[in-house]
Amino acid sequence: MSGQPLVPVLVDGDEVVCDSAAIIEWLEQRAPEPPLFPADRARRAVVRIFIDWFNAVWKRPPNLIAVEADVSRIAELSASMRRSIAQFEDLLEGREYLFGEFGAADVIAYPFLKYAAFGLPPGDDERFHEILVEHQPLAASSPLRVWAERVHAHPRS
Repeated sequence: MSGQPLVPVLVDGDEVVCDSAAIIEWLEQRAPEPPLFPADRARRAVVRIFIDWFNAVWKRPPNLIAVEADVSRIAELSASMRRSIAQFEDLLEGREYLFGEFGAADVIAYPFLKYAAFGLPPGDDERFHEILVEHQPLAASSPLRVWAERVHAHPRS
């Protein structure tokens, strides 16, 4: 419906909401329990800043790799993705989820970081997913593996 095969769309009657962040905000307004955003305004703002960073900055390298032909440029973009892994791991220091409690940041990041933790599922030949696996190597001890398992255990539709 969005015209892009990997972009989620929520349809509720005549209302159409595209993009994960917009869908999460829509859900939070209509079904605030359990909350996806912290009640504290400052902490909620930090989560929204993370989501903006994730969508505007973090997602850029894998999207560019998908269309890039220059091997040296791909290497630069890949290095950026690898550096981001350390940032996610730092966010998990002493926490079960990216911002402490399960919430919007986890919902935004999981569909992308799960490929680093679990690899490609059988039959998945989507090039973007292959890029996520190839350019996000995790150490065996990476807290992102345990985080991905925790998030995966949450119910979803």
